Amino acid sequence: MEWAAEHEITADAAAELVGERFPELRGAPVEPLATGWDNTVFRVGGEWAFRFPRRKIAIPGVEREIATLAALAPRLPLPIPVPRYVGEPGGGFPWPFWGARLVPGRELAEVRPSDGRRAAIGAALGAFLRALHDPALVRAAGAGLPADPLRRGDPAYRAPKAAERLERLAALGLWEPDPSVRAFLGDALDEASPPAGEPVIVHGDLHVRHVLLGAGDEAAGVIDWGDVCLADPSVDLSLAYAAFAGDDRAAFLDAYGPVPPDRERAARVLALFIAATLAEYAASDGSAALLAESLAGIGRVLAP
Repeated sequence: MEWAAEHEITADAAAELVGERFPELRGAPVEPLATGWDNTVFRVGGEWAFRFPRRKIAIPGVEREIATLAALAPRLPLPIPVPRYVGEPGGGFPWPFWGARLVPGRELAEVRPSDGRRAAIGAALGAFLRALHDPALVRAAGAGLPADPLRRGDPAYRAPKAAERLERLAALGLWEPDPSVRAFLGDALDEASPPAGEPVIVHGDLHVRHVLLGAGDEAAGVIDWGDVCLADPSVDLSLAYAAFAGDDRAAFLDAYGPVPPDRERAARVLALFIAATLAEYAASDGSAALLAESLAGIGRVLAP
């Protein structure tokens, strides 16, 4: 599978690496916290989160996180991880890794607040992206960031890939093919051109696993910045269409500001791709909550 690890790391191995590199953390308890496509995360000493790459392809993203997040954090209205400990390869681990103070919360995909009760979350995330997409931030923190390396802001590139993902879900019996979705992707491909405008700093992979909620289901942080780059804002605005609908989405967009039609179309195309990808991953991983949220996300994308 495309998300299979090339190098697995256990809690014991992580504890040894952290203790060797950072003596003040030697002997601190280490426990698994989360696993994604590209990284395995451990909680260390109850207050630090250490990210260890699982695949070589993730290394440029790890380096961008280390170089960029400290400059972004003070300018954003929600917490993000800020690397405090940076470990070099060695000791049996082939890649760099890093640790930040833990951003507490649970994934939106795990909590799954009901539709119609996400407006406050949407408003907080809209304001967060308004700050992140400020052109002034490019001058302050954008040096060295690549320009949309995965072409997520290009609907002509993403529409066929979204269709392919959805067909795979249909073949698995997880999604009932929807003619309106197919028509939308076909129209997007026919009319597709990247949205107009200068690139901004984007999270790059903003979806329901990377938004954390607090005890009261409020937005509490944004994590996993391995795809941070310069790109069209639609790359992040895909979240508005996969995670929100109706009044919830209106609250998001009211806080964010106007979104022109070409940007909205690109965001919806990417939202279908990401939601379908997450659904396929969740099905293979046995993650029932993520599967349910991702399938619901596909249904939200074209909803008013």
